[in-house]
Amino acid sequence: MAVDLQPPEALLPVAGVRLGTASAAIKKPGRQDVLVIALDEGAQVAGVFTQNAFAAAPVQLCRERLAAAGAIRTLLVNSGNANAATGDGGLQDAIETTRAVAQSLGVDPAAVLPFSTGVIGVRLPVARMCAAVPDAIEHAQAEGWNGAAEAIMTTDTIAKGVSRQVQTAQGVVTVTGIAKGVGMIYPNMATLLAYVATDAAIAGDAMPGLVRSLADTSFNCVTVDSDTSTNDSFVVCATGKVGTPLAPGEADYQAVEAAMRDVCEQLAQAIARDGEGATRFVTLEVTAASSRDEARQVAMAVANSPLVKTALFAGDANWGRLVMAIGKSGVPGLDPARIDVALDDVPLLVGGQPHPDYVEDKGAAVLARNAYTIRIALGRGTQSIRCWTCDFSYDYVKINAEYRT
Repeated sequence: MAVDLQPPEALLPVAGVRLGTASAAIKKPGRQDVLVIALDEGAQVAGVFTQNAFAAAPVQLCRERLAAAGAIRTLLVNSGNANAATGDGGLQDAIETTRAVAQSLGVDPAAVLPFSTGVIGVRLPVARMCAAVPDAIEHAQAEGWNGAAEAIMTTDTIAKGVSRQVQTAQGVVTVTGIAKGVGMIYPNMATLLAYVATDAAIAGDAMPGLVRSLADTSFNCVTVDSDTSTNDSFVVCATGKVGTPLAPGEADYQAVEAAMRDVCEQLAQAIARDGEGATRFVTLEVTAASSRDEARQVAMAVANSPLVKTALFAGDANWGRLVMAIGKSGVPGLDPARIDVALDDVPLLVGGQPHPDYVEDKGAAVLARNAYTIRIALGRGTQSIRCWTCDFSYDYVKINAEYRT
């Protein structure tokens, strides 16, 4: 059950974006498992994708089509089947499904980006997907974000979506995003899918840097189980319906970027809150690092430790596991005598030694909460990072043991 997370309220439409869903019975009959996101002509699109060597067929095709720098008009998403480790046949399947979308919408097949999530190593049911596409397109509407958030779910227990609006000199700009993912979550983007759209106009040459920056402070800062999916994809679309193109450094660009960053961070946190079997939502705050990468390295060493995560589930204030994980992070020259560790506002270590006022009841009281922060100061510099994770419960094992049943 998701930790302190509610289904999104009515997500705000973004001018120039229509979303429609349909059922192809990919995993379960009757479930909406095909999503079409149609973009008006002139939209700017950029994305970042998994660094897993077994990148899925749709990821390969997305990279190829985005690199060609042609106009992107449609995103096609399916849940229930990852179309990963499916060889040349899987690539042809991805091409064929995008061709069906292009034919229905009257656009170039190269203007369609495919995305898949679900079971690895199984070919797509191409005929059923292609048959479902016209239905999804027929039902596409600007208000389709909530249905879209549900259609991309796999083992998620709750849909994930966030909307924000920001006033700019050119008018009110809307940002809406959806995401899925609760297991096989350790994005290294350089089974997480996330789509964020805005009606702001953003200069095309600014989009690749923007999407990388957004990913770096959000989806690349979340982990559930340290496993990087074959299908991780994060795409940003700017339809340009409000104002003229914004460029980095402009005040309006910064305001829109801040709204988009907020949406992405909220979605990343929602993924950790809904981690498979999660009972605790945990923020890792690492400060006084010599670099942001170093801070992330320490945060992820703690967040990905099975011993730490099982202690979090038990509410066991066994802080020795935190020390172990920090020490094994691999940061060169890490000096224990400079490190401070706290649970929320309860200090555990100061200068690498137990805090004189710490008693276990204080730590246990923090760990009994649904959500809290583990604070680690490295004493090496001024850089910092926040990352998000969850605990490992009995249900995590059960969910993944029964994943294909």
